Amino acid sequence: MKGESEVEGQKTEEGKKEEPTEEAVKDLDEAEETLVEEEEVEEALAEGVKAEEELPSVEEEAKPPPREEVEEEIVEERIYTIPLGKAWIATPRKRASKAVRMIKDFVERHMKLETGEELEEEEEPKRLMISNEVNERIWRRGIEKPPRKVRVRAAKDKDGNVTVYLAEGE
Repeated sequence: MKGESEVEGQKTEEGKKEEPTEEAVKDLDEAEETLVEEEEVEEALAEGVKAEEELPSVEEEAKPPPREEVEEEIVEERIYTIPLGKAWIATPRKRASKAVRMIKDFVERHMKLETGEELEEEEEPKRLMISNEVNERIWRRGIEKPPRKVRVRAAKDKDGNVTVYLAEGE
């Protein structure tokens, strides 16, 4: 189109040089800033390539550090076959939870675990922990059909805490 100029500083038909508009000046400033930023990014990338060689890969970062097995001193370890047949006396929707309570009671009684009621106020109560494997074994067939018996390994550590694991071969 005659008489109009899209590019700043271009001569118009009349021979006069047109002054750049404020918008054009802003666009130029933004373009210069973008170029400067791109150059900085390229420099950082060039330095980053060197730094990446030293850093572990993304896959290694995603993996948690290898979990060190916390070896607690096991003072006493016993293997028990716990009968759970009486859990079947309970209503069908309460059998698996009844079986878990029966395991806890059995282990407390046979490993001589002192509960909070039997201890003096100064001592903290000993803990009884059932491993996830044992819990999954009880709940494997659902809430209504727990196993009739389960074979477990109970380990007491030096603090008096007892952990119940599934016995080998189960």
